[in-house]
Amino acid sequence: MAISKQRKDELVAQYVEQLKQSQGIILTDYRGLSVGDMSEIRNAMRPAGGKFQVVKNRLLALALKEVGMSLPEEWLIGPTAIGFCPDEAPPVAKVLTDAAKELETLRIKGGLVDTSVMSAEQVRAIANLPPRDVLLAQVLGTINYPASQMAGVVASGIRQVLNVLQAYVDKLKESDTMPGTTLEQAPQPA
Repeated sequence: MAISKQRKDELVAQYVEQLKQSQGIILTDYRGLSVGDMSEIRNAMRPAGGKFQVVKNRLLALALKEVGMSLPEEWLIGPTAIGFCPDEAPPVAKVLTDAAKELETLRIKGGLVDTSVMSAEQVRAIANLPPRDVLLAQVLGTINYPASQMAGVVASGIRQVLNVLQAYVDKLKESDTMPGTTLEQAPQPA
């Protein structure tokens, strides 16, 4: 069904806006999916912060050109649906890779994160990344580990010095309480 020039311009503007707001996009071939399958993917996408939308390839190519992005031309052949990633790409990639495992007819073509083109294998790899909060915690733990080790070493050294001083004080007290000795007779530190 042909669409009007005005509707095409509206779609290009809509794609441009979604591309500008997205951290990345993941392209899929949805050939063979039922309306119910598409609805399930859209519903699964919402908690991940993404949006799954069927696009017109030629209009998407115009929108990509307008925002200064490019994709391999073969990705814009055949039926295309895009997972837009307004927040983070890994949760959206996970939803789409899980859907592709379950629905054998859904095929991931590739993706674009910021300005980096990613193959389907790379999209699957980022789908396996832990959430951002977990990654940040792991990085902080890695950074913090040497500092905590250093603090332990320093504390251990201070503890040893304090133990030596305490032993010396105890020795002084012991010699002070011995019959026939006074504090002045106790050995003086060197």
